[in-house]
Order: sequence, then C-alpha cells, then structure tokens
Amino acid sequence: MRNILAIAGKELRGYFASPIGYVLIGFFALLFGWFFYTLLAFFERQSMQMAGGPGGAMNVNQMLITPLLLNSTVVMLLVFPLITMRTYAEEKRSGTIELLLTAPITDFEIIMGKFLGALALFAGMLSVTLLHMGLLFFYGNPEWKPIATGYLGLLLMGGSFLSLGLFISSLTKNQIVAGMITFSVFLLLWVINWVSSFVSPETQTVINYLSVTEHFDDFSRGIVDTKHIVYYLSFIATGLFLTMKSVDSERWRG
Repeated sequence: MRNILAIAGKELRGYFASPIGYVLIGFFALLFGWFFYTLLAFFERQSMQMAGGPGGAMNVNQMLITPLLLNSTVVMLLVFPLITMRTYAEEKRSGTIELLLTAPITDFEIIMGKFLGALALFAGMLSVTLLHMGLLFFYGNPEWKPIATGYLGLLLMGGSFLSLGLFISSLTKNQIVAGMITFSVFLLLWVINWVSSFVSPETQTVINYLSVTEHFDDFSRGIVDTKHIVYYLSFIATGLFLTMKSVDSERWRG
C-alpha cells in the first residue's frame, strides 16, 4: 500500500508541476460555475412566475441540482482525456517507463497508483464545486441526500472514464493520439444509447446497459441502485485489468 500511495502522490504532484493541473481545475470550475449560474437564473425566473400559483413551490433538487450534475458530466467528457493521455504515453516518450518497470514494485501497484493519482485530481475538481452547493444551502433548503448520491455517481463515472483512459494511454507513446482516441471512445459510450430506438428491444436493453450516462441518471435523482454501482465498479476493474495486461506486455517487450 505504501508503494501505491507513493506513486499516487508522485502522479498528483506531476499534474501541478506544470500548469496542466491548475488549468484543468480552473476549466472545470469555470464551466460548472457557468452551468450553475444559468440554471439558477432559470430556476429563479420559473419560481417568480409560479409564485402564488397552483403549482406551489418548486423543487430545487429536481429543477437545478439534477440538471447541473448531468451537465457536469459533459465537462468530464472534455477534461478526462487531458488527464489520462499523459499517464503512460509521456512515460514511454521520455523513457522513464523503463525505470518504472524495473523498479521493485508490481504492475498492480503502478496501475493503482496512477489511477488513484488521477482520481485524486478529479476529486479536487469536485471539491471546488462544493462552493456552489454551499451557496444553495446558505440561501435555500435543498435536500442533501440527492446531492451526496449525485457526487457519488460522479466519482464512480469518473473512475470508469479514468480506468479506460489509462488503458488507452498505455497503448501509445503519443499523448495527442492517446487523448484523441480516449475522447472518441468516451463519446461513443456517451451517445451509444441514442441508437437504442432503432434496434430490437433485446439489443436496446444491451445498449442502454453499456451507456455510462444511463447509469448516472438515478444517482442524479438521489437513487442508489446496486446494479449501477456494480456496473461502474465492473467497468473500473475491467479498465484496470486491461491496463495491467498492457503494462505487462510492455515489461516483456522491454
């Protein structure tokens, strides 16, 4: 465990040794803040129109927080390829991968360290957005459980994307190639359920299960279903397993 934490710390420091860590957090915070502002303005207008009407008070969780969390997943689609593209591709390009593979550590420790380092960076991005949630609690009375489950869903989805991005990065020496392929695969998993209406019901069930966004919807509404947790954990385990096999083949070729 000490080796894993050491590698994770090295990876996390590596993001902030250059401007990339600050840029990614700033970019994520900027877009999240813009989504928050626009949705809050829309919620305020709708509340003013419905004030005193038969509909009663509007639900801030349903009208603001749920779409806000769903929109933040779009930002993840853009940011995560930038996080993972350097994890192995840069090591291969600079030649430091040979030092890493010959060190007295296992492939599992290397992979888990890199994965946890990237996940810690994403957790840092999410922590910045807690400021917006704090404003909602200061001026309003939202339910905290749907927010907590929404952030849990974001972490699980983020872990899934990161594990797949690590695998893709381990296949090439070029960061740009790794980033473009990662974004393309993420986008495919994002829009795969769009074709579900054109296929048979059996195929539609399979396609919906493969969609990463389909499993996040319940989390954003405050629903914790074990099938969604199993899906994301299985996704993470599969991505890390494929990465380990890729790194192992690199060790044998070296």
